[in-house]
Amino acid sequence: MTATVNDDTPLWLFADQLGPAVHGGEHAHREVLLIESDAALRKRRYHRQKLHLVLSALRHAHRDLGDRATLLKADTYTEALEHFGRPVLVHQPTSHAAEKFVERLQKVGLVADVLPTPTFALPRRDFEEWAGDRTRFRMEDFYREQRRRFDVLMDGVDPVGRRWNYDEDNRESPPKKQATLGVPKPYQPREDDIDEQVRRDLDRMDIDTVGADGPRLFAVTPSEARRALKRFIDHRLPTFGRYEDAMMGQDWAMSHSLLSVPLNLGVLHPLDAVHAAEQAYRTGAAPLAAVEGFVRQILGWREYMWHLYWHFGPDYTRNNELDARTELPRWWADLDADSVTAECLRHALMGVRDRGWTHHIQRLMVLGNHALQRGYSPRQLTEWFATAYVDGFRWVMPTNVIGMSQHADGGKLATKPYAAGGAYINRMSDHCGACAYDPTKRLGDDACPFTAGYWNFVHRHQDRLSRNRRTQRTVSLMERLGDIDAVLAQEKARRSF
Repeated sequence: MTATVNDDTPLWLFADQLGPAVHGGEHAHREVLLIESDAALRKRRYHRQKLHLVLSALRHAHRDLGDRATLLKADTYTEALEHFGRPVLVHQPTSHAAEKFVERLQKVGLVADVLPTPTFALPRRDFEEWAGDRTRFRMEDFYREQRRRFDVLMDGVDPVGRRWNYDEDNRESPPKKQATLGVPKPYQPREDDIDEQVRRDLDRMDIDTVGADGPRLFAVTPSEARRALKRFIDHRLPTFGRYEDAMMGQDWAMSHSLLSVPLNLGVLHPLDAVHAAEQAYRTGAAPLAAVEGFVRQILGWREYMWHLYWHFGPDYTRNNELDARTELPRWWADLDADSVTAECLRHALMGVRDRGWTHHIQRLMVLGNHALQRGYSPRQLTEWFATAYVDGFRWVMPTNVIGMSQHADGGKLATKPYAAGGAYINRMSDHCGACAYDPTKRLGDDACPFTAGYWNFVHRHQDRLSRNRRTQRTVSLMERLGDIDAVLAQEKARRSF
């Protein structure tokens, strides 16, 4: 059954397609349909603040679009579309499951046509041309092509400063003798009557969620996103790069932008963020290393994860090359940070519990590192990250978790597992000084679970690691440890962290 597309065909917006790149421009004349699906809210055990953000974003879009917009509340999307009574246009959704769902809706005439995704810089078809028949992917190659294609931080055909990558300038340990970076706080939106009603509605619905309720910390409208971007560029970007990989127990946001939520809701376009950062460099308001680090996150890594999600396909989450089968512990799934002793792990879980957000090093080198060492199921872990994080939409996590964090794809995305002992965490954080565990010890009551866990991981996968030139030396070091058998026995019996 085929529906006809006319100038007056309404445009249906998913909750992560709420910005002017979707409903403006050539579609600015169209009526807009927004849907709150009770079944979608209850489908998984989401973080409470994530549900708040999604509902707040939908309802603010309804208010801001005025007479253009209709907001329907129904049990399912299909029920709402049938009640609406007219076929709709929709842009490509952002997950495999949603794409199949839209295809079914198109077959029965509820969707008239599906348009390309406008909320990323690079179209999907252009990435497929770039990918060609590659079997191994390298982000640096993609990133440089993105810089050239969109003419970002370029001087003609050369990168600004004659270097593509300033990573080595962006790996400083946290400053000593201070508890915070001391930079201006990030933008925080003011909650309004819509947020108050969302909170009341979520209380009334009694949905099974994880995490604490709390004030809305992230932008959910285009105007809020612009203010959040401006505050980051004006006050926080200059110190972003240096401490991008550092962790401080009393400074959860540090100099990070906190723009992942508005980016993933579609209310901030990545090129707007990138161009604002480049302008800060061009005017001398921010150093090149900081700006390049931010551009790399947005135009490089974020776009790369999006495109590889589609390129690898829906079966990618089944990858489990390291044969990790351990079920997620209850304390982890329930965000029970108070039951954790290791300061770095406790603070990371507290961040997820209290805000549904931690920065990328806590995700990769604390939470991901712990899960990798302990052999947690990568598929369960992917689901957890997608539901417990407020910015964890369905496309975001498979490549980040399966490929980058857990090395479960066997090296398609990353050349080596991101495993590290307590020494790394001690160098890049201020956690270890107050911790009951000693990052230098792998054996004993005060042995660091990350240090001991690291050697346990290396021993478990020594055959694979010995074949990788980047990890061969680690295996040789492990073979020279005189207490490795005792460490293995200790970690096998470990029940607390």
